[in-house]
Amino acid sequence: MREGCVMTDSDGKSDNSGDPAPEAEPVVSKPYIMPDDPEEGSLEALAKEVAEAKDRMLRTLAEMENLRKRTAREVSDARTYGISGFARDVLDIADNLQRALDAVPTEARAAADPGLKALIEGVELTERSLHNALEKHGVKKFDPAGEKFDPNVHQAMYEIPDPSVPVGTIAQVIQAGYTIGERVLRPALVGVAKGGAKAAASE
Repeated sequence: MREGCVMTDSDGKSDNSGDPAPEAEPVVSKPYIMPDDPEEGSLEALAKEVAEAKDRMLRTLAEMENLRKRTAREVSDARTYGISGFARDVLDIADNLQRALDAVPTEARAAADPGLKALIEGVELTERSLHNALEKHGVKKFDPAGEKFDPNVHQAMYEIPDPSVPVGTIAQVIQAGYTIGERVLRPALVGVAKGGAKAAASE
């Protein structure tokens, strides 16, 4: 190297190796900032999906339980009331047997010959057997004589003047009624008393 030459850096500035090096700027440490947790949003979405799935499951279980109960009730109703149409047809037979027995006066029964008595007893036995078969399948006969008139189970055919009983009392049963399970299969045909205690009090 030639004497008197001055070294220059790339910027063209002189570099006097003899000069002391400039002091370095102190490094200031910056606080470390945690980045947003990338899984936080996914965890919230997952929790929401789990809650929705649980709600759907509970709703499905409730619907299945309601369906089970409804199906059981329908099966029970079908078992109890499925013979309603057939039972109504059989009631006509029971009515005819009862009419046959009512057509024979009590005096005629007492004085009847053995053949007629056997016939009457056979009709009575047939009627009892028929009613037993109906009751076995939930069909029961009811006779509301003396009861208070109820339009839900009775059908009034006419009124009977009878001051000896309260008004609205069933004074005569024209045709017995029948129930099947908890329902009315056929209402009883009745005559209702009028002019009784209630009518006398109002007068």
